[in-house]
This record gives sequence, structure tokens and C-alpha cells, in this order.
Amino acid sequence: MTAAELTASEAARWALRAGLPLESGRHTEVAAAANHIHAVVSTLRELDFGETPPATHPVEGEAIDASL
Repeated sequence: MTAAELTASEAARWALRAGLPLESGRHTEVAAAANHIHAVVSTLRELDFGETPPATHPVEGEAIDASL
């Protein structure tokens, strides 16, 4: 476990602090989910999108091509 990973007891403490008390059997699962989300977000932050333009929203009434 790295220093950045959330432990089960920390997950319980943070959830309680946010007003979301967890059942004792859920602490480990919540910590694992939070650690996984953190790992995914960290990986996304490392990606270099360079000159990639931001996504645009389709004009109202315009068909969306799902093959793109």
C-alpha cells in the first residue's frame, strides 16, 4: 500500500465526516473503490492531449454518429 491509499478506517472517518455513515462491513470495499477511482484519475491526469481540441456538443436536431 502506498502512502496515498485510503485505509478502511480512513474511509469510514471521511464518510462519517461527510454525513454518510457506513456499516462496518463496508469500510474495506469503500476504501478499495476510492483507491481505484484515485488511480484512474491519476492516470488520466498524466495523459498528454497536446493539440486535441475539446469535444463539441451536437447542434440541436443533428444526428450523432456513434461510429466515431
